[in-house]
Amino acid sequence: MNSTTNQWTEIISSKHKLFSLNLKEVWRYRDLVYMLVKRDFVTTFKQTLLGPVWFFIQPILTTLTFLVVFKGIANLPVDGPPIAFYLAGTTLWSYFSTTLSTTSNVFRGNARIFGKVYFPRLVMPLSIVISNLMRFGVQFLLFILVILYFLIFEKNVWPNWWILATPFLIILMAGFSLGLGMIFSSMTTKYKDLSMLLGFGIQLFMYATPVILPVSGMPEWAIPFIKANPLTGVFECFKFGYIGSGSFEPGMLIYSAVSTFIILMVGTLIFNKVEKSFMDSV
Repeated sequence: MNSTTNQWTEIISSKHKLFSLNLKEVWRYRDLVYMLVKRDFVTTFKQTLLGPVWFFIQPILTTLTFLVVFKGIANLPVDGPPIAFYLAGTTLWSYFSTTLSTTSNVFRGNARIFGKVYFPRLVMPLSIVISNLMRFGVQFLLFILVILYFLIFEKNVWPNWWILATPFLIILMAGFSLGLGMIFSSMTTKYKDLSMLLGFGIQLFMYATPVILPVSGMPEWAIPFIKANPLTGVFECFKFGYIGSGSFEPGMLIYSAVSTFIILMVGTLIFNKVEKSFMDSV
């Protein structure tokens, strides 16, 4: 309590609006967000030989695997140079899948902290989104170097003005993974077996996203289902902007933005409702 004004400086209440993000309160705890991001970065590479170099190794090995299996053996079609195509999909998918899987474990993984000290619960998923954004930034740098190689030496990529949409695409991926993550995190507090199904579901979801196959190379019967995926517009726009080929249409991006907004709002609604009583079921 502030003795000068005789008013409380901190009020903790279980009553708040369902759609309230409490962004002002989250901003007051921005130092905590920074500490959590730093903790995630340090603990990820503590006692490792290569440290942050793993950020480069993971997309390189995944891209080479896709190149051998899906291009070399299965001979599946791609838009543009296979290495650039697969690396683009791997870079985006790595950020989305890692953020989703980590965010989905927010309540269960931090139950002890939540039960001992108060802070805006939204701080946790936001710190995950930001910390994974650092990983994405390193892998994105690798992707840019590859694109520059094909642009200068091979001359078989054609970057265009759609690369300016990259920040917007990142926001869409972050919002979509954050919304889905909050939904699953809230549901797994009561239905714990969902956490075991989520990992398998993420793997299946990758095949419903143009990571390995472009939309133009998919069977006609599957195209309506693929286009119903909010991530399709993000991946197609990203690849079209940097590689210069594909079947991207601006309407895809509009659909992705609307779908992401809806998922984020639903996730916020469920998250704000569950955070009041999740300690009783975790």
